[in-house]
Amino acid sequence: MTQEFSKLVDGFQRHINYFRVSVTDRCNLRCLYCMPRKGLPKLSHEEILTYEEILRILRVATTMGITKVRVTGGEPFARKGLLSFLERLTSLPGLQDISLTTNGVLAAQHLQHIWEMGIRRINISLDTLSRERYRQITGIDGFDRVWESIDKAHTIGFDPIRINMVVIAGLNDHEVLDFARLSITSPYQIRFIEYMPIGPAEFNASSRFVPTNVIKEKVEALGPLIPVNNSRFDGPAQRYRLEGARGELGFISPISEHFCGRCNRMRLTADGKLRVCLLSDLSVDLKGPIRAGISDAELANLLVEAAGLKPSGHTALSSSIIAPSGTMSSIGG
Repeated sequence: MTQEFSKLVDGFQRHINYFRVSVTDRCNLRCLYCMPRKGLPKLSHEEILTYEEILRILRVATTMGITKVRVTGGEPFARKGLLSFLERLTSLPGLQDISLTTNGVLAAQHLQHIWEMGIRRINISLDTLSRERYRQITGIDGFDRVWESIDKAHTIGFDPIRINMVVIAGLNDHEVLDFARLSITSPYQIRFIEYMPIGPAEFNASSRFVPTNVIKEKVEALGPLIPVNNSRFDGPAQRYRLEGARGELGFISPISEHFCGRCNRMRLTADGKLRVCLLSDLSVDLKGPIRAGISDAELANLLVEAAGLKPSGHTALSSSIIAPSGTMSSIGG
């Protein structure tokens, strides 16, 4: 029988019930805003948490109130054995919602299997509707494979299918209306995400930042934004739809309208650190103590310690350059 531990509540009485889990720092893309084209030094096999270690952490965390897990990377499909891990993850008692974020390039062939495991929600990152611009942004010719994954996810029945677009000035901000129109004709949830210049990407400047209010103004050229009520497993997005649309629009504003006051998440990095805020270096190492042989009770204490480190909010402003260490691919943002 699994031992029960105290619930995860931070110093500001926010109940932590959501873990984002990065299973790898490796990615098959080299997106301009995420990492340099030459790539970055990769964690060695020994530095990355084993699937068994991740499952142990989550097994303890579910007894402490974690009910939602999103599997991320890097690119999760870049790690061998992902499907076997997901099967074991879906069998953990206490988890009510498991979802996956992928760039979609390698996903299509695995979606049926993932559906059969009981996973119903998927986020696919796509920052342009232009094949040539996709190659410019990512460094590869993978646009058609991403759309194959989106089409297949729809055919199988995944719901919601969220398409995440990071809006970047001078790169793809002129495509905001095209993405918004996609929500009219297709049953997808289009998510517009403010650019967060984290890590040594090809460019990293506040001049690339487009605030949500500007993105909304662009979208409103198509008509008024009709608010949609959030569901219990929604994240921080403000949800809307356009009149008559089959899909939805979402706006995620970590910089201009940060949602720290209702933050309910922590991030487990591929190298075993429990990171308490995307825009902060505050974290607790879990890998070292686990490999030193700590008990589940001691592991639970480390989770409580991490929750206690969560700040009331970040101080990043749209006019400043954010510079926490690490990269988005290694943090699992």
